[in-house]
Amino acid sequence: MSAGIRDVEHDYHLVNPSPWPATGAFSALMLASGFLAFMHPSYFGGDAVKSFGAWVFAPGIIGILFTMFVWWRDVIAEALQGDHKPVVQLGMRYGMMLFIVSEVMFFVAFFWAFFDASLFQSWPPTGIEPVNAWDLPLLLTLILLLSSTTVTWAHHAVTERGKNPDVTMALGLTVLLGIIFTVLQGYEYSHTTFGFTDGIFASTFYMATGFHGFHVLIGTIFLLVCYLRAKRKQFKTDHHFGLEAAAWYWHFVDVVWLFLFICVYWLSAI
Repeated sequence: MSAGIRDVEHDYHLVNPSPWPATGAFSALMLASGFLAFMHPSYFGGDAVKSFGAWVFAPGIIGILFTMFVWWRDVIAEALQGDHKPVVQLGMRYGMMLFIVSEVMFFVAFFWAFFDASLFQSWPPTGIEPVNAWDLPLLLTLILLLSSTTVTWAHHAVTERGKNPDVTMALGLTVLLGIIFTVLQGYEYSHTTFGFTDGIFASTFYMATGFHGFHVLIGTIFLLVCYLRAKRKQFKTDHHFGLEAAAWYWHFVDVVWLFLFICVYWLSAI
């Protein structure tokens, strides 16, 4: 009798059946539909729908966070038990690269909308006072550039020297800088002179910078998980894809911000 596929020796990891893709998809559906009903209640029936949207939106967020936690936990457990052979790690690297490419195209859409609108009217439109690029946005840029050096320090420490204390210190600093960036961006939003619905400039400004801020938040959580794993000495010189992926993601976030600073803040104020 021939051996089953799981009894054959090979380097590929066959993932066990998991409920997390289903819970993640259902939570995302709740999040998107609840947010839509909350933001556009007039399309669905008025204030009662807005209240309903909030009650659907909140469990959607909780469900996504729960799915992230348990799915991340399972993947880390697979790595620790030796399932992530070199060929599996290579596939993960390709997957992370493609994910970052998809994220690049996501932001290309916002830049396209921003520049397309600027071709057909005065920019910024009359009545809009743009944010001074050399004030808080410059400080935010310096914070992200500094965080890029600390995450590179963490990656170098684990790949070249295997010094775990340096890894935890560098990751801790990067997480702290990410938190500071998020707080200061919230402060900036609270002091802008235009709102989200004040025309195409305001809408594209908040969409582009807001989604970038959301990516900073996700990246900070990613790095926080890596920090906790580094505290447990789970990263090895030849086995640290989680940290590597977090570093790639963080550098992507930094590069996007440089384009935002130049195009959305600086050029808009000229």
